[in-house]
Amino acid sequence: MQHLLVPTDFSPEAHHAFEVALQLARRTGGRITLLHVVDTPGAAGVVSTGSAAGGSGLDGVFMVQLLQATKRRMHELMAEAARTQPEVPVQDIVATGDVDAAVLDTIRAQHIDLVVVGAHEHTPGSHLLFAPDSHAERLVRLAPCPVLTVKHPAPQFDVRHIVFASDFAPEADGAAASLRQLCAAFPEATLHLLDVVTHASDYAAAEARIHAFAQRHDLAAYEPDVVDAPAVSAGIPRYAAQAHADLVVMLTHGRTGLRHWLQGSIAESVAVQTAAPVLTFHAPVA
Repeated sequence: MQHLLVPTDFSPEAHHAFEVALQLARRTGGRITLLHVVDTPGAAGVVSTGSAAGGSGLDGVFMVQLLQATKRRMHELMAEAARTQPEVPVQDIVATGDVDAAVLDTIRAQHIDLVVVGAHEHTPGSHLLFAPDSHAERLVRLAPCPVLTVKHPAPQFDVRHIVFASDFAPEADGAAASLRQLCAAFPEATLHLLDVVTHASDYAAAEARIHAFAQRHDLAAYEPDVVDAPAVSAGIPRYAAQAHADLVVMLTHGRTGLRHWLQGSIAESVAVQTAAPVLTFHAPVA
């Protein structure tokens, strides 16, 4: 978590993400890149001085004014960071082009370790029927680095309960190093190892997998939790609310095909349906 990227559209949710990113960077000794993308289909570029990007297809004067207004808002955010977390270095980038493409290009060009993105919290299932997936959901699916999705204000990001939601199949081993880093960053937090089953008869096997995972990775302090729910994507947000989770951690997909659990769509749904921040990262490819 040394280099954090915060995409911003200047919405309240994006500001919540910026608040959390500043606090994380302070804890880890990291730095932040703040990115705003002026959505201009058919054009792409990076603007660092408020001047117009060539080939945008927009009226030149309007483009200059738009970019200058954007830079003023970016500078306001950077000034806020200097007041609230003066020890955290922050740089700003204003890009033009497709939003998703610009974010992914910035991740690669800036060697980003973690994206912290704001999102609306959705009612479980409703957004799947009535709205397209959000930028946050697409980032969870497409970003090559971990993504932290933030939906609510967190002026004091005190992490007391970390929930790692998994089926604890072999792919879950790829999360162990990240879990240890999180526990080191938040030593006061309780680590909950959660499996959601759809049949009560699976309880014992699920609990055995949890204990085996903890033993393999020397996780001495943890709480094993198995809950049942009609669907995994519904069970995780419900448990997170009941456990007062401050952070939920998930792998975004699996490649073994052993169970329904590690499908990418589950992580994407949980990322926007869970009130707590959700940290997602790709399972390692064997």
